[in-house]
Amino acid sequence: MRQRIMVQCSLIILILILFILQVGTGEFAISPLDTIKSILGIGQPDHDFIVRTLRLPRALIAVGIGACLAAAGTLLQGITRNPLASPSVIGLNAGAALCAVIFIVWVQIPSYWLPFAAFGGALLVAFLSYALAWKKGLSPIRMVLVGIGIASICHGFITIAMTSGNIRLVNQATIWMTGSLYGRSWEQLWPYLPWVMIFLPTAWLCYRHLDILGLDDQSSIGLGSRIHSTRTWILLIAVALAGSSVATAGTIGFVGLMAPHIARQLVGGKHAVLIPTAALLGALIVLASDFVGRTVLAPIEIPCGLITAILGGPYMLYLLARTRNQ
Repeated sequence: MRQRIMVQCSLIILILILFILQVGTGEFAISPLDTIKSILGIGQPDHDFIVRTLRLPRALIAVGIGACLAAAGTLLQGITRNPLASPSVIGLNAGAALCAVIFIVWVQIPSYWLPFAAFGGALLVAFLSYALAWKKGLSPIRMVLVGIGIASICHGFITIAMTSGNIRLVNQATIWMTGSLYGRSWEQLWPYLPWVMIFLPTAWLCYRHLDILGLDDQSSIGLGSRIHSTRTWILLIAVALAGSSVATAGTIGFVGLMAPHIARQLVGGKHAVLIPTAALLGALIVLASDFVGRTVLAPIEIPCGLITAILGGPYMLYLLARTRNQ
């Protein structure tokens, strides 16, 4: 237990350090002490505008998105008993992205409606994947394969939308599709915040059900679990976390795959500890990816979604190789 607390405390400290660096670093650099003062509202007026108006909401969104995607991946891996399940792998991100792109390019709705549109797309893909993977029970491998197929179809429709819309809106959607936090402000944070505040704690409350679902179906039923209804509402929570995150910052892939695996190696498989640890790791991964993307080739900015893809692709191949050798 002490080791788990130490791991979580270490992650929180790393997030706080990186958060201060993220907010203080840029074309106009601000010292860590002045950054902290500005965050607390007691800094210099010129620093306050840069920190509180331009940089702070972006950093907060990065933390929220990383935590939500990681928690969603943990839930999906738990209900499918599949180590390769994640919002991007089983198609949730693609479904959310398709609806969001349609509403950006064709419908042109206000930004605060995007999380609801993305939630609907992710929900549709989730239930399609679940239904098509069902054959006298849920086949984890089949669900991944079905999710990959549905994601390919969604990306095809995204391409159609991107090639037939207004060029200004298409450029906006293109930047969004890369998983970029560029230009994210309080306008995007406020609509996203309720989804984080409601569904992230709700995800943690599923820990007992996820521990039971980790057993085989007969054992789960023997312990009194209604496995199908339990899987359904846990899937809804994962969809809400992933869909709202995709709507806010685009498709930032592989966070929901990497964070739960690394967390499992650090603190074990008990979901009461695994879910918050994975959420902290997800926040750290997205925050670090955005920091690297902003600074490594400054003033050119690399979208954090590309950084996570560069890290996540090889990590997925490693997991596939390890699974094959077991």
